[in-house]
Amino acid sequence: MSTYEHISSETADGIATITLDRPEQLNAFTTTMRRELIEAFDAVDADDEVRAVIVTGAGRGFCAGADLSDGAETFNADTGDGQHRAVRWETGEIDGVPRDGGGTVALRIAAARKPVIAAINGPAVGVGATMTLPMDIRLAGASARFGFVFARRGLVPEAASAWFLPRVVGISQAMEWAATGRVFDAAEAREGGLVSRVLDDDELLPAARGVAAEIVENTSGVSVAVSRQLLWSMLGASTPWEAHRLDSKAIHELGAGADAAEGVSSFLDKRPPRFPMRVSTDYPEFMPHWPQRPDGM
Repeated sequence: MSTYEHISSETADGIATITLDRPEQLNAFTTTMRRELIEAFDAVDADDEVRAVIVTGAGRGFCAGADLSDGAETFNADTGDGQHRAVRWETGEIDGVPRDGGGTVALRIAAARKPVIAAINGPAVGVGATMTLPMDIRLAGASARFGFVFARRGLVPEAASAWFLPRVVGISQAMEWAATGRVFDAAEAREGGLVSRVLDDDELLPAARGVAAEIVENTSGVSVAVSRQLLWSMLGASTPWEAHRLDSKAIHELGAGADAAEGVSSFLDKRPPRFPMRVSTDYPEFMPHWPQRPDGM
């Protein structure tokens, strides 16, 4: 288990579980949490033994949004330097203003080469909701509550969610939730396509671990990493020919690799696969980095 202050992270059976860990504050988001989440994703991406990641919250909530202990100045990047400052982080600038801290986390999760499963327990509000959007699979406990509450705080949706949210749930549903800023329950989140399943609270983590275990036990890590990049990056493609170009290269390269040979052999032999390739050494060089960083950023 790695040592952090506002999160915890542990790995077992090929699954890394990252837990937002400020339960007395409903895991409210802080500068420290932002930095530690990025560090944790760096660590799991560098570990070939990790095949899937689960993100959840300690206690009775997932994440209640930004820590508001700085009061009215919480989101003012030009004043003070509060311990839990929700905006003013040393993360560089865009067009002369500080980068949105939630966005640095969302973009790091988006760039992950391991599938990410959100196990959303209790409130997931503000950045607690938007940080889940670049995660690949979102499961909710029955007690989960969601809210894109930014308009009620005089803000706009952050964490690059203006890109992610309409692609996950569609523009009409995204605008309803963003414009009203209301908090809604897990059933509405499922109906709107934000989560794929709603489970009893005590079944949430076992279900997330079950999905992760299916990935660990049955799939090639390199294949899953490339598939993740293909599916997300093609959301912005203008034509299916772009997908055809990349998946043709991937089929050609991976088809000649050791994992494809093992995949066929294990199927014919009716035995569990033992895929030898590793993401750290065998990820195809032709795959473009996603999300692609624009020039000057």
